[in-house]
Amino acid sequence: MNKLQMAQEFLAGSPGLPDIKVFGINLVMAAFFGLILSLLYVRFGTSLSNRRMFSKNFPVLTMTTMFIITVVKSSLALSLGLVGALSIVRFRAAIKEPEELTFLFLAVAIGLGFGADQFLITAIAFFIICIVIILRFFTSRHDFRQDMVLTVSSGNRQALKMEAVLDILKKHFTRCSIKRFDETEENFEAIFLIEFASFAQLNTVKAELRKIDGSVKIAFLDNRGVF
Repeated sequence: MNKLQMAQEFLAGSPGLPDIKVFGINLVMAAFFGLILSLLYVRFGTSLSNRRMFSKNFPVLTMTTMFIITVVKSSLALSLGLVGALSIVRFRAAIKEPEELTFLFLAVAIGLGFGADQFLITAIAFFIICIVIILRFFTSRHDFRQDMVLTVSSGNRQALKMEAVLDILKKHFTRCSIKRFDETEENFEAIFLIEFASFAQLNTVKAELRKIDGSVKIAFLDNRGVF
C-alpha cells in the first residue's frame, strides 16, 4: 500500500452506520440533559431576557450537536466538510448577555460528549457545573434581591436627568442598582434592578417621574413571576 492509498483511506475513514441502540440511548440522554439545562437556566439564570423562551432551544441544540458529531466522527473528510458548511452559516439572533452564550456552549458541550460516546465524563462534568451554577445563584442573591426590572426612557433628554431619576428611585425603593444606561443627544434610557416593599411605591415613582417629564416611558418587568 503506497502513501497515496493510505492518505485516501485516512480521509475517507470508516463511515459505517453507528450502533442504532447506542445512538438511540445517546439521543435520549442528550435530550434529557438538555431539558435539565433548560430548567436550570429558567430557575437559576440571572439574565433579563425571556429565559423561558430562550431555554426551549437547549434540548434541540444538544440533540442536533450529538447527531452531527455521531455522523462526522468516523470520517475526517466529513469533519472538514462540516467546518466548511458552518463557515457559511450566519446567525442573525443577537446574544444580549454573556450568560446566554455560556449556557449555549454548555448545551453544545453536552451534545459533543454524547456524540463522542463519553457518557460518564459528560455526566460528571454536567453535574459539577450544575452545582457551581446553583451555588453562584444563591451567593449572588444575598448581595441583591432582584424583585423587578425598571426601564425608564424618554425622547426629551434635556428634561430627564439621571441624577433626578436616581433621587426618586432611592427615595421610594429599598434598593436600586443601574443595569444599563444609554444616552444620546435626544434620547434617554436606563434600566434598573429594584427592590421594593409594596406595589404602591411603583405608582408613586411613576407619578413623580411624569412630573419631571410628561413624555417619559416607564416599564416594570417582574423578574420572578414572568420567568
